[in-house]
Amino acid sequence: MRLLHMLAGALLLLHHPIAARAQTVWDMTTEYPQSAMSGLGVTTFAQHVAALTADKLVIRPSFDAAKGIRSADMLTAIAQGRIQAGDAFAGSLEAEDAIFALPSLPFLVTSTADARRLADLARPYLAAALQSRGERLLYLTPWPPSGIWSKAPLKTPADLSGLSIRTYDRISSEIFARAGAKATSIGFAETLPRLVDGSINAVLSSGDGDSGRKLWAFLPYFSEITYSLPISVASANQAAYDGLPPDLREAVDTASRRTETDLWLALSTRLQENHRRMRESGVTIDPDPAPALVAALQSGAAAARQAWCERSGPACQKILGAFAPGKP
Repeated sequence: MRLLHMLAGALLLLHHPIAARAQTVWDMTTEYPQSAMSGLGVTTFAQHVAALTADKLVIRPSFDAAKGIRSADMLTAIAQGRIQAGDAFAGSLEAEDAIFALPSLPFLVTSTADARRLADLARPYLAAALQSRGERLLYLTPWPPSGIWSKAPLKTPADLSGLSIRTYDRISSEIFARAGAKATSIGFAETLPRLVDGSINAVLSSGDGDSGRKLWAFLPYFSEITYSLPISVASANQAAYDGLPPDLREAVDTASRRTETDLWLALSTRLQENHRRMRESGVTIDPDPAPALVAALQSGAAAARQAWCERSGPACQKILGAFAPGKP
């Protein structure tokens, strides 16, 4: 009789879905909307991981800073184990390490091809900066070019002095302040409340995906200055990664590579899609801003680059020395 009870219990375990398939869950977050490049990356990564692990590892995504974690706080949240992974705008992480400011240096990159080469050159340095904080680089998330969203068209350098503009890192704040604007570096999740209360009247952003929908209700003009083609950095807690069995670690690595490939492919048509949606929603796009306006912003770019080089040490020459814009 006892044997029968044991056999019956074993059969129940075999047919119980939780017992049949042990499951590890990682929380992964971003402060951007699901439809923006950062959100697309998190969603894509979760799908690849699910397929490669037969749901033995589940990535549980959240968007729009739903967990109260902004890009600037992402590495701390991951290191503390509040989440297992996240995607953060790289420029917001400069306080952690100067290398994170590289992808958003002003007017350094003007094409997708250049952005990808610079990202590939920076990858080992970004990975090392994360590793020193107990984290593992998963993949890099590319963004379309950053431009200026404003309430009125921008025609001359004098128009910049009327801007109270949201910038996205210390360097962009310095560039716009030098040109006469009142600049404030804040995360994207903080931008909408500041537009609502009127404390800002312009935004430096690509306005990618639903990010644009949140902007064009307040800012119906977009100046395509191609300030930069920045990136976000997706990373995971190294201890959480190391705690996975070898097959799941390999699946995470494969999912990371596939996600980044997918994101670069998506970027190739992203700008056209964004512009179409913007125009359909009444946004006036200036694809060729006045040269004097752009020059007023470019005037501080060389100094900003030199200052970054002084902060970043040998990485500056190793990366920028190997990078030549426009090189095939």
